[in-house]
Amino acid sequence: MLQKLTINNYALIDNLEIGFDSGLNILTGETGAGKSIILGALSLILGQRAESKYFFNQQKKCVIEGTFKISGFHLADFFEENDLDYESETVLRREISADGKSRAFVNDTPVNLTALKQLGEKLIDIHSQHATLEINDPDFQLLVVDSVARHSDLLFDYQTKFKAYKKSLSKLNQLTAENDKAKADLDYFQFQFDELEKGALVADEQELLEQELNTLNNAEEIKRALLNANYLLQDGEAAALLQLKEAGQALGSIEKYNPALAELHQRISSTIIELKDVAAEIDAVEQHTFVDEARAEEVNNRLSMIYNLQKKHRVSTITELLQIQEELSDKVQQALFGDEAIEKLQKQIAADKAELEKLAAQLSANRQKAIPDIEKQVLATLAEMGMGNSSLKIGQHTTPTPKEGADSPKAILTATGIDNIKFLFSANKGHALAEMSKVASGGELSRLMLSIKSIVAQYTALPTIIFDEIDTGVSGEVANKVGVIMERLAQNLQVITITHLPQIASKGQSHYFVYKDDSEAATFTRIKQLNNDERVLEIAKMLSGDKPGESALQNARELLSV
Repeated sequence: MLQKLTINNYALIDNLEIGFDSGLNILTGETGAGKSIILGALSLILGQRAESKYFFNQQKKCVIEGTFKISGFHLADFFEENDLDYESETVLRREISADGKSRAFVNDTPVNLTALKQLGEKLIDIHSQHATLEINDPDFQLLVVDSVARHSDLLFDYQTKFKAYKKSLSKLNQLTAENDKAKADLDYFQFQFDELEKGALVADEQELLEQELNTLNNAEEIKRALLNANYLLQDGEAAALLQLKEAGQALGSIEKYNPALAELHQRISSTIIELKDVAAEIDAVEQHTFVDEARAEEVNNRLSMIYNLQKKHRVSTITELLQIQEELSDKVQQALFGDEAIEKLQKQIAADKAELEKLAAQLSANRQKAIPDIEKQVLATLAEMGMGNSSLKIGQHTTPTPKEGADSPKAILTATGIDNIKFLFSANKGHALAEMSKVASGGELSRLMLSIKSIVAQYTALPTIIFDEIDTGVSGEVANKVGVIMERLAQNLQVITITHLPQIASKGQSHYFVYKDDSEAATFTRIKQLNNDERVLEIAKMLSGDKPGESALQNARELLSV
């Protein structure tokens, strides 16, 4: 429900704050006082487009903020899907600068207008005497039937399974396409795979082979350098090891005179041991270094094979070639065994479809049972509002419609089942039933919508509903009945009604008076919540004019039961 609406700098409103009650809220005031301006401002936080020309002060931004109590409307999933913080008391805010730039927020989190509009539609339903689109919307008509059928759990179960079923169908189409392509390309894939498999590639062998080939190609130079190094270390007349030995002997002969020399002698001894190890390793490497033209050719051929494969597949590493080999293996397996996977998925889809058809049949049966109750209750409510000659027929059809004389095909499964629901209406005796927008006036459609929503509200949690002067064209006892219906509707949801009829205004739980204030340099739209005495006076004015007499005041008291 809408708990509070704050409007700053919009049209004739400089600063306005309205707190609404949970039941029937009445807004009255003279034509042009600003009731529609308030609705226009409210529409901004419901995602409607904004025009800066409506701003009161072009130097300031327009800010509209609505506080909503949303527990019980099952909106947690919407908040999660849109990455918003769910709060049982949620604030929608719209800020529009004079240059037309707009920003929207839900609980202080920025959102785009699409998300704001989607949330707004779940919170407030604004219905005017000319609003005929919703009542003729097949989705709305189906919602009415489903609400009265009271099978929300069954419908949720069906829709969840239907989504999974559609995903499986999509996956089947993808598998089939991939399988067909795999079969068509099997010989090509098999050739490429065999070629890679024959190569017996190892992940790190390219680097090792390149290193080995480099060694083989330079074996003579390597051997010559190793022999020279070994000569300099231990075989030459001035070999490093011989000179170090002599240096060590020299230090050893004098270390008794200076303790520090003993440490230096020890370090030279350690160096001699290390150099002997180096010389031994150099000798070992030299002994195993050969000019092996056969091995060089073998390694070169292996590398050429690897390079050719890399060039062919446009990659630069063996790891990438192995990945391609694995992908080719999958494609070959797909071509050879894809039919088995497809057959398995087809069986699963068939089982899922059978389950869906069973659930859809249950939904359809529930709807069929609910339809007569809806027709009966709507017509009874219309009769209360002076439309006793109305006729309503709710058609329930499956798609496709079976052809006469042919075997009945199974109905197509949709996201809501197998039913197409269509409301046909006539407001007058003896007139053919037709789509509601074609056979009912604005006032009649408004009363029809009121009767439908008063019924739906008994079975499900509806958002706040706002009626904008839908009482046009009614008066007297009919107006009183319309008020009774609104009063009844407000027992199940919040109702905000803009009206010029005292019979309806008297039914309100809270009464707000909208007026123009021109006491200052500029004219402003104001609103105030009326107390009991003020309500009596306001309703008396609605009955007889600006200066009501005692009879009008008494009549107002009777309407208000005070």
